Amino acid sequence: MYIDLLDTGTYTALLADPHRLVELIPPGYKNWIIIDEVQRIPMFLNEVHRLIEKNHYLFILTGSSARSLRKKGVNLLAGRALIYHMHPLVIQELGDAFHFTQVLTYGLLPAILSEPNPKAYLKSYVNAYIREEVLQEGLTRNLSAFTRFLEAASFSQGQVLNMSAIARETGVNQKNISNYFTILEDLLLGYTLPIFNKRAKRQTIQHPKFYFFDVGVYRALRPQGLMDIQAEIDGVAFETLFLQSARAINDYYELDYQFYYWRTLSGLEVDFILLGARGLIAIEIKRAKTVSKSDAKGLKAFKQDFPEAELFLIYGGEQRLYFNEVKVLPMVEALKQLPEILGAENIGVA
Repeated sequence: MYIDLLDTGTYTALLADPHRLVELIPPGYKNWIIIDEVQRIPMFLNEVHRLIEKNHYLFILTGSSARSLRKKGVNLLAGRALIYHMHPLVIQELGDAFHFTQVLTYGLLPAILSEPNPKAYLKSYVNAYIREEVLQEGLTRNLSAFTRFLEAASFSQGQVLNMSAIARETGVNQKNISNYFTILEDLLLGYTLPIFNKRAKRQTIQHPKFYFFDVGVYRALRPQGLMDIQAEIDGVAFETLFLQSARAINDYYELDYQFYYWRTLSGLEVDFILLGARGLIAIEIKRAKTVSKSDAKGLKAFKQDFPEAELFLIYGGEQRLYFNEVKVLPMVEALKQLPEILGAENIGVA
């Protein structure tokens, strides 16, 4: 059974009386009941809980935000529900349908595969879905300010967050800017990457980095002009593609890595640090088609401080290389081998 709370008639009826849910279910039904966009009726979860307890029904509840549920303190089915995160597609799902240049440009939202005009689809997604989602959640009344913020946030992709600079650029006060970033995270549209400072031997900066959840969404939001350097935009896209894929593999294999980045006050940097029970992994991303040992300077410095770390340099070339303890992998090969790199090769997919 599939119940869509975006359907006006269904939504109105169940909002007025959540108990009507049981009237939609045939007697003796044993299969899955899917309720989509469940966050639209937070109190609906009490009825779901009741039917789980009384009738032992099996539910799949999907939604794009837990913010409204948490704010209203509703029943989150603790002890009765497992939580899974669905990500944009990964190369393991696409197989031969994975085309690197297209993916780097348009991202990996599932609808992109069937869209004749992916660029127009992404613009529609950004202009309609994201802003509509914000309006429906009642998260901000000043949509024009939020729109300016989204554009400014796209310039912050993969960058250390500077709230005061974004506030000056958009004309929105710093407190609201901070709240807007929280909204993006709650709606699963973006996430922040904290600094890695475990057992720190060097002084590190303290501010997090920010990423939109999909490289295509980032590109759709990021304005381009004559003054832009395409290599810089492509470099951030490269990072975003790898990170979104690594986060997906981490969730799907239930590897429980925590994601960080590392940057010292002296300027040494590693793009991604993954820490978990399976180990410590440091990953540097380079868009260039050729790399040298100097590109691994940050990785080697990190290794000095954390000898147990496994080091990877991911780049835009085609050959696998070895810079002593640093494994250098082409991007597509690295994406294919992500389960192996993260230590999931002997684990069944959840």
